[in-house]
Amino acid sequence: MSNSAKELFERRKRRVRWQIRMKGRGRPRLSVFRSNQHIYAQVIDDTRGHTMAAASTLDRALRAEGPARNTVDGAAAVGRLVAERAREAGVEQVVLDRGGYAYHGRVKALADAAREEGLKF
Repeated sequence: MSNSAKELFERRKRRVRWQIRMKGRGRPRLSVFRSNQHIYAQVIDDTRGHTMAAASTLDRALRAEGPARNTVDGAAAVGRLVAERAREAGVEQVVLDRGGYAYHGRVKALADAAREEGLKF
């Protein structure tokens, strides 16, 4: 019974989403997507199906700063930016949706920077 890496990733992602639905108590989720070159974050209100705030390393504000794309520093910058935009949209508390990714490296840097900027999770 060998599972491919993709199948294992999808299983972890489903498990995380299930836990968020059960323990999230209606709070918006901070969803993280990581590619080889960029990192993306969105604050999503699942009750309305609406994205309240979003940021990525492709944002003009971050591209002007420098070439930190797929680094821990780039992820931290995205975390600060998405937290700032979420607070402007009136969001104070979120639930972290790390998808199938381990809470390590870029995902951890993004989450820590968002916490420092004032998001609670």
